[in-house]
Amino acid sequence: MRRPISRASASLVSGPVAIPDPAGLSTVHVESADQMLAACLAAGTVDIAVCAAAVADWKAARPAGSKIKKQAGAAPPALELTPNPDILATLSRPGPKRPALVVGFAAETENLVANAIDKRKRKGCDWIVANDVSAAVGTFGGERNTVHLISAAGVEDWPTLAKDDVASRLAGRIALHFGRPPKAEAAE
Repeated sequence: MRRPISRASASLVSGPVAIPDPAGLSTVHVESADQMLAACLAAGTVDIAVCAAAVADWKAARPAGSKIKKQAGAAPPALELTPNPDILATLSRPGPKRPALVVGFAAETENLVANAIDKRKRKGCDWIVANDVSAAVGTFGGERNTVHLISAAGVEDWPTLAKDDVASRLAGRIALHFGRPPKAEAAE
């Protein structure tokens, strides 16, 4: 059952970025996946979670407290990895604190739609915004993107749009999901 939204407020949990904080919302700055998960959980019960961060799958199992210096003739130190917390799967878990809508992102370099469909099911989220990030398409560092919205209802192929327009279109789809018409649909 969808919960009615009477007024909206937004919080942003952000890793290190080179852009200013957006106006009109509270921003929590974090440096690790563990901090990001803790900040998301500290936000309490929310209606919508949009998880767009490209959090690394792995972290050092035993981080060094200081620089690891080279030693002449010695082999490089062994690097043991451990999984980072799965923020999207954690927020998607059933229960009273689960948001009414959980949206994740899938940055893929091959088998885009199939991998995104699998990720949505595996993580337990409601929607996945899938985008091809292979070098040939220029998504990273580029101004435009082509995405596919994956839901239980199927796959919506969106046209190539400016990244701001992808965000506006996603906000409009979220509004429709909650029974509110979007203010303006992104230009196609």
